[in-house]
Amino acid sequence: RVHTYVCVCESHCEIALGQGRLLLENELQARIDQIFNQLERLEILAMHQYKYPLTALRNFQHRRYAREAQEREREELLSRSFTTNDADTSIPIDETLQFNSGLQNAHRGMDDLLGSGSSILNGLRDQRSTLKGTHKKMLDVANMLGLSNTVMRFIEKRASQDKFIMMAGMLATCFVMFLVVKYLS
Repeated sequence: RVHTYVCVCESHCEIALGQGRLLLENELQARIDQIFNQLERLEILAMHQYKYPLTALRNFQHRRYAREAQEREREELLSRSFTTNDADTSIPIDETLQFNSGLQNAHRGMDDLLGSGSSILNGLRDQRSTLKGTHKKMLDVANMLGLSNTVMRFIEKRASQDKFIMMAGMLATCFVMFLVVKYLS
């Protein structure tokens, strides 16, 4: 009898331990699912914030291409010589007038470029504040869920890398704008 009583208690203990493990696994799975849901939400917010500067850049390029096409057409019209039946009545176009109009176009182009750069910079500032808030919320969620310090350091390292990537992109954009202004005016 003693032997069967011990066996029954052992089987109850094993069942209780199995249920405890199952509850722990379910809780861990729920927390992991919650983290993934937060990360998906964060990704959606980040993609929304990066969409504005890209749209602004495309709009700027479209305006520049349209302006260049108009300038080419204007130059073709201005360079074409119209004559009447009598060749003595033709009017030559003054080069100073062409130079002045080129300077005015370059000035307008620079104003457009500065305006676009200013709007992109404002968008980047807005993104920075949004991403800071998102980063803080993510840290709060991570602390709530008990993520390890290693994961937190990895996230902070990634944020600093993203800052360098953003700076490189801004420098590249400035360089392209410089080249556009230099060679198109």
